[in-house]
Amino acid sequence: MAPVLNLSLSFLFFVFHSALAAPAVTYNVANFGAKPDGKTESTKAFLNAWANACGSTRPASIYVPRGRFLLRNAAFTGPCKNNAISVQIDGTLVAPSDYRVIGKTANWLLFQRVNGVSIEVGSLMDEAPVCGLVRCQARIAQVEPRGLTSLNSQMFHIVVNGCRDVKMQGIKVIAAGNSPNTDGIHVQLSTGVTILKSKIRTGDDCVSIGPGTTNLWIENVACGPGHGISIGSLGKDMQEQGVQNVTVKTITFTNTQNGLRIKSWGRASNEFAKNILFQHAVMFNVQNPIVIDQNYCPSNKGCPGQVSGVKVSNVIYQDVHGSSATQVAVKFDCSPKFPCSGIRLENVKLTYKNLARFM
Repeated sequence: MAPVLNLSLSFLFFVFHSALAAPAVTYNVANFGAKPDGKTESTKAFLNAWANACGSTRPASIYVPRGRFLLRNAAFTGPCKNNAISVQIDGTLVAPSDYRVIGKTANWLLFQRVNGVSIEVGSLMDEAPVCGLVRCQARIAQVEPRGLTSLNSQMFHIVVNGCRDVKMQGIKVIAAGNSPNTDGIHVQLSTGVTILKSKIRTGDDCVSIGPGTTNLWIENVACGPGHGISIGSLGKDMQEQGVQNVTVKTITFTNTQNGLRIKSWGRASNEFAKNILFQHAVMFNVQNPIVIDQNYCPSNKGCPGQVSGVKVSNVIYQDVHGSSATQVAVKFDCSPKFPCSGIRLENVKLTYKNLARFM
């Protein structure tokens, strides 16, 4: 199945600030040349609307009217001159059907170094799904696959990089379970990010949490298929920012490779992951429900014989239950040089073939 990014309820990047009292100026992408026919490329029009909104000293609003707007990969970058930009999307954003148009970029739509941006999707999105990656065709209530070869050159559906006070709610990401490197949401170098009431089906991590992430809150998310919710991989480079104050709660994992995972490269690093709470998680046929893997080394390149320098501490697993697809439901493979510390399991009950494994 070709990948689809369907923001069915609302997609919000939101922060409160005093500037909201000033009247906002509105930029309609159609006035910048965007065509709602689903065929005419409108990337430049969207970027021009963003440039005007970002450059405004007054609160600004970008409006996407009804229709289908074809977009190539685009980066909406700050810092901006105001912290009150709202984006109202009443139409449908469509990726190119030919993956070669986007090429080997790591994402389709990227928001980076922006604060106080709210992105809200209107009810029309329920009827007309958005193509999150490429080589797919969206129609009302269905998506027709055009093949999976396009997935080999893509990575993330949604990226939050270098941002503050971001809220995403009602996100729906759909990609084939065998599509490589198609993380649903990736967060890094950001603080105050919240992800709520979302459904993610993909071929890689439902949510991946990268270096420099702090004060992250994930709640009420359905994940599967995919690789679960992963902190990491961390420690790829010697000098990286750590991850701390992460809460993941009320999560359902269905037929995923992993559930709650922390992973780090098996090589020297000064990074850390601490103050993490995994709470109220339900597993349905998950291969590795709970795992800490500090010997991550893809293809055994760049790290064989080394040990992870990432320090993992103060991690709580609370009220985790359901079924494991393997006999090893909980695995802590920590660094021998910097052992995990402060790991607590409370009310954890996972079964394999109807036999209780942990309580």
